[in-house]
Amino acid sequence: MSHSPGTSREIPAGDSDLDSDATGYSDDSDLDAAQAHQEPLPDDHDSDNDDVEYNYDFDWSPNTIGMRNIPFTKENKILIPTPGNNEPIDWFSVLFDDVLLEKICSYTNAYAWTVFELPTLTPKSRINKWVYLTVPELKTFIGVLLHMGTVRTNRLSDYWNKHRFFNFEAIREQMSRDRWLLIMRCLHFSKNAQVNVNEQNDNRLEKVDLLISTFNSVMSTVYYPGKELSIDESMMLWRGRLLFRQYIKNKKHKYGIKFYSLCEPDGLCIRFTIYSGKGGELSGVGHTNKVVMHLMRHRLGVGHSLYMDNYYNSVPLAATLLRESTYCTGTLRADRKYLPEEVKTAVLKKGETVARYAQGIAVAKWKDKRTVLYISTEFENEMAVSHNRYGQPRQKPLAIIHYNAEMSGVDRHDQLMAYYPAEHKSLRWYKKVFVHILQMGFINAFRLYKKSNPATKKSLYDFRIDLVHALLPPKERLLLRPVQRNQNRHVISKIPKLPNKARVSRRRCKQCQTEGRETRTIYFCAQCDGEPGLCALACFDKWHA
Repeated sequence: MSHSPGTSREIPAGDSDLDSDATGYSDDSDLDAAQAHQEPLPDDHDSDNDDVEYNYDFDWSPNTIGMRNIPFTKENKILIPTPGNNEPIDWFSVLFDDVLLEKICSYTNAYAWTVFELPTLTPKSRINKWVYLTVPELKTFIGVLLHMGTVRTNRLSDYWNKHRFFNFEAIREQMSRDRWLLIMRCLHFSKNAQVNVNEQNDNRLEKVDLLISTFNSVMSTVYYPGKELSIDESMMLWRGRLLFRQYIKNKKHKYGIKFYSLCEPDGLCIRFTIYSGKGGELSGVGHTNKVVMHLMRHRLGVGHSLYMDNYYNSVPLAATLLRESTYCTGTLRADRKYLPEEVKTAVLKKGETVARYAQGIAVAKWKDKRTVLYISTEFENEMAVSHNRYGQPRQKPLAIIHYNAEMSGVDRHDQLMAYYPAEHKSLRWYKKVFVHILQMGFINAFRLYKKSNPATKKSLYDFRIDLVHALLPPKERLLLRPVQRNQNRHVISKIPKLPNKARVSRRRCKQCQTEGRETRTIYFCAQCDGEPGLCALACFDKWHA
């Protein structure tokens, strides 16, 4: 058997940071470590039985006959009119609209009532001060949460600390510490069915199904991606008890909840799902195939080029996607079924390559610092010249060059999320998932804003500051005056503290009482009969209207 480097041609290098070999590591990295970067299969996944329901017969040949040319028939564009004033808050509100926030408020209020009825409730519990959560207040809560990712402290209570080392007045004036913690305590995204996630045959993602389905549905309505897409997994740190918690030694967060994401090369997340362990919708034999087909739902048959690593790729999956007019390219595990023996057993020298073709599928091996096995239904085993980050030319297979250029979408998405993490330790896994999805939506809003404003140079940091500023607008200062009862103009006054009292004696707000709410306030109108208590500004204006 003869092995040749193949034909060569010059092509521009991709803009990927991972521009060297099929593993996505730089030229100066250790290729042994790069090839060791293989995600372990889930406990319920058996690679040897991945295709037991199929009976494929591939007649491998050194000829390229059968490689297909599939045109991309869709248009990469934003599917909705420019929202609002085309500002960061407008794009964020597209992904987290008032309909979703109203549902979250409804579930949170219902759960707060459940907590209020607990027999272990004490008189000093914060839940005794619960008032119904509204959409404007939830937006304020989210704004504070996002700002916590901009400025990090070791303790949550420090955001309300008046010490000169902290003194976050912008947060204190928006929401009190007890109210913010109380909302976080009761935050819910489904009916509180008291489901034990460690029991079998349960929908373990029930508590976050609303968030997942809404995110995926909105993205499919708002934006249609370009031709190149990639699928990869990422981990959200979670070290608590959870049946579907994963351990992956090569990840930054080794313990956590696994997310499968479909992304564009620039880091825009198109669709995602969460691995829920054995018994889930995507578990069982052929797990990775099910994940790929689930994430590509409604995007098959139009000519997409899908890039995946060796965790997903197999010859039967490539054949299935090819029948759906979808290309796939990526690295390949040597223990997959149906691989050509000539490629598996080939011993190559550095720079050599060997390939076999069948039914429009190319399986090839290339020797660089170490042997790389890859599969593609789009590219033949053609060599091309690529330049690394230092401008040095190198010959690589064309499929490897495109893989390195297009595969880093999920990594870029995670990289952007890691700059300003808003996640904190939590006793409930679904609350941390909510914060994680909130940040995913924030990154998507930034990417959509950039696509809608291609000439803008606004950075991710500036986008975040503008968004937080819109969610936490400056509060109008109260111009308090001394109590003057004998004047015609009505002005808001503050209830004076009695000498023998440690605190101000609050009064019921008359305006809130007429609207069916129970609110106590430290402000009143000295010019009205009876000197009624009134909340600052809003209720004061309504009462005198």
